[in-house]
Amino acid sequence: MSDKPTLYVDEKKGSDSTGNGTEAAPFATPVAAYLSLNPSTESDKDPLSVVNILVRKPAEGDAPESWSELSGAGKKKLAKGVDVQRKKAAKLAADGERLEKERKEQEARDKKRREEAAQVKIAEPEGKADFVKAYQLPQEIGKRVRLRGWVHRLRTQKTNFFVILRDGSGPLAQVILTGDLIKTLDALDLTVESTIEVTGTVQKVKEGQTAPQGLEIIADWWKILGRAPGGDDAFEGRLTAETDASIRADLRHLELRGETATAVMRFRAAMLRAFREAFNQRRITEVTPPCMVQTSVEGGSTLFEFNYYGASAYLTQSSQLYLETVLPSLGDVYCIQESFRAEKSLTRRHLSEYTHLEAELAFIEFKDLLDHLEDMITSVVDTLMKDPVASEIIKTLNPNFVAPKKPFMRLDYRDAIKYLNEHGIKKEDGSDHVVGDDIAEAAERKMTDQIGQVIMLINFPKTLKSFYMKAIPGDGDFTESVDVLVPGVGEIVGGSMRIADYDELMAGYKREGIPPEPYYWFTDQRKYGTTEHGGYGLGVERLLAWFLNRFTVRECCLYPRYMGRARP
Repeated sequence: MSDKPTLYVDEKKGSDSTGNGTEAAPFATPVAAYLSLNPSTESDKDPLSVVNILVRKPAEGDAPESWSELSGAGKKKLAKGVDVQRKKAAKLAADGERLEKERKEQEARDKKRREEAAQVKIAEPEGKADFVKAYQLPQEIGKRVRLRGWVHRLRTQKTNFFVILRDGSGPLAQVILTGDLIKTLDALDLTVESTIEVTGTVQKVKEGQTAPQGLEIIADWWKILGRAPGGDDAFEGRLTAETDASIRADLRHLELRGETATAVMRFRAAMLRAFREAFNQRRITEVTPPCMVQTSVEGGSTLFEFNYYGASAYLTQSSQLYLETVLPSLGDVYCIQESFRAEKSLTRRHLSEYTHLEAELAFIEFKDLLDHLEDMITSVVDTLMKDPVASEIIKTLNPNFVAPKKPFMRLDYRDAIKYLNEHGIKKEDGSDHVVGDDIAEAAERKMTDQIGQVIMLINFPKTLKSFYMKAIPGDGDFTESVDVLVPGVGEIVGGSMRIADYDELMAGYKREGIPPEPYYWFTDQRKYGTTEHGGYGLGVERLLAWFLNRFTVRECCLYPRYMGRARP
C-alpha cells in the first residue's frame, strides 16, 4: 500500500479556498491539491510522485459517480499548472522584496527630509501686522496683515504652495508660501482642513491670474495651529460625490465645511435677517413662545410626548396659540423658532424638527392676510436679490430663479379640484378628485409645477382644517384659509383667519372632540375683548429649498432631524 497521501478533486463541487482534500471537502483543481502539501520544487516535474490525486468521475448510464486517477492529459496539465503557480509565487515574492525595499528607501528619504526641515527655523518678522478677517482684505491692499483660518484647498509646487484659506467670514483668501516657508516641518505636515496663522502683504493678483476677491497674501511667516490628518483619514477622502446619503448624514459636521453647505447656511442667515427687518419695518414684534406644551395645535397623531415631572407634555407643533394671547398687549407679533411633528414621513420636504416662522395679526380681514403674505414674501425676495452676498449665492445655486411678482395667483380650493381633474392629475388610487378631498402632496406639487408660479390656494373645507379656523361668512362648510404653494417644493405657508367668536370656538372644540378646559387661556382671548385676527406659519427650510433649488429640505438646516435620524 502506498505511503503517499490521497487527495480528492471535484471540479464542480470542490473549492480551492475551503476544501481540505477529503471526499467530503474536495479541492476544485489538482494544482491546489498538490500545492496544499507545500512540496519541494524537486517534485514539480512529477507531482504524482508525492501524492495520489483522485478526480470525481460523473455518473454514466447505470454506473454511479466514482473516483478515478488523473488521466495522462490531466497529469500534463497538472505539471504545467504547478509551473505557472510557482512562477507567479516567485514574481510576488520578488515584487514584495522590491516594494519593501522601496518602502524602506522612502522612509529613509522622509526621515532625512524631516531632519533637514527641522533645521529650518522661521522667525516672525518685526513690524505691525494687524489681525484681519478675509472679508476685510480689499481694504488692506499693500498692507501687512495677520490672518487665521482653515486650509480649504491646497496646491503644492516645487517652489510655491498655494493655500486657499477659509475663516468663516465669507470670502476665501489665497495665501502664497515660498522660499524657506515651504521647507519647514509645518510645510511637510500641511494638510487640507488644518488651521494655520499667517502674516504677509496683501496684493492684487497679476493680470490674467485669478484668486478669491482678486487678491493674494504674499506670506512672510506662518505656522500650523492645528494639523488635520492625512493619509487614509484625510478630509478629502471622507466625503465624495459617491458617498452614500446615510454616511453623509453621519458626517454632516464635515459636510458643513463644503462650499455648497456653507452657502446654504449663509443664505439662511440672510433670509431670516431679511424677515426680521421686514417685520420690524411693519412694527410687528418678535416674541419667544415655549416649546414644551400640554396642548396640541394640529392634532395628537403628530405629537412628540415626553414625561414632564410626572405629567405628560409635548414638543410644540406650532406657537400660534401663544402668539394669539399677546395680540392684546403687543399688537401684531411673530416668532422664529423650532416646531416638531412626529409624522412618519421620509419625503424630501418633511422634517421632524423644523424652523417655523409664525405671525399673528390683529384687526384684519382675510384679504388683508393674503395681501400681507404677498407683501412679506416679495419684499424679502427683493431684499435678498439686492444683497450682494445673498444674490451671488442665488446666482450660483439657482441661476434660473425668477422673483415672484404681485399679485400672486389666488386659486379657490374648489377650482383646484376642477384643475386637477381637467389636467388628469389623479389621486393615489387612480381616481378623480372630489370636493372634500385632502389634496395629496404629489398632486398638489404637480399642479403647482404645471402652473409654474406662486399660488395662494384658498378656502379649504372645514373638515380638513383645524378647530380654530374661521368659516367663510355665508359659506360655513369652507374656511378662510390659505396655503402658499411654490414650484418645485409645494406648500411653504399655511394660514387662516382665526375664530373670534366665543361660541363658535366652543363649537369647534366640540366638533373635533377636544376638551376645552386645557385651552382656557386661549379661549379667554374671545372673552376679554375679542377681535378679528389671522395668522400663518412659514416653513423656513421649504422656503430655502425653493430659493436655492435644493432637492430636499434636509440640505436647508444645520443638522436635519427626520424619522430615524437624531444624530450627530
